[in-house]
Amino acid sequence: MEISIKSITLLTAVILTGLSAGFFYAWMVSVIPGTKKVIDITYLESMQSINRAILNPAFYLVFMGSPLVLAISTFQQYQAGPKFWLLLAATLIYLLGTFAVTAFGNVPLNDALDVLDLGSLGEVELSDFRRSYEEKWNRLHWIRTLFAVLSFVISLLAIFPNSTS
Repeated sequence: MEISIKSITLLTAVILTGLSAGFFYAWMVSVIPGTKKVIDITYLESMQSINRAILNPAFYLVFMGSPLVLAISTFQQYQAGPKFWLLLAATLIYLLGTFAVTAFGNVPLNDALDVLDLGSLGEVELSDFRRSYEEKWNRLHWIRTLFAVLSFVISLLAIFPNSTS
């Protein structure tokens, strides 16, 4: 069995995309249900803290590395028939459904929350902001999770020789 740069790149793309999909899925089934049970100020303080902490090299490697390595692997597989098309689909799905939704949906919501002085808001203002933020953020998170998982599954298919012949 010969291990080539193309194989290593493909495996790396699948692993990074799987980690991203797993991260979003785990958040959806653990953090979101947990935060629904806390009061408004606790929710908003927690989300501010989490949004600041998530901006770290480990997250960037997985979140931004997924589309980058998927794109590289797609390019490397250009002449590979179905494998190329699977990787192209996985790349586009991740870029549009996960990366773009995060960049143009979740991040602006997080930025609006980040500058909010929670201590200066009353209960009604906290409740109104939370309701608006949480509803939009969770809906966008569901979308990006779905597309991350779909991208992972499609990229995983490119590994199996029989599925691409």
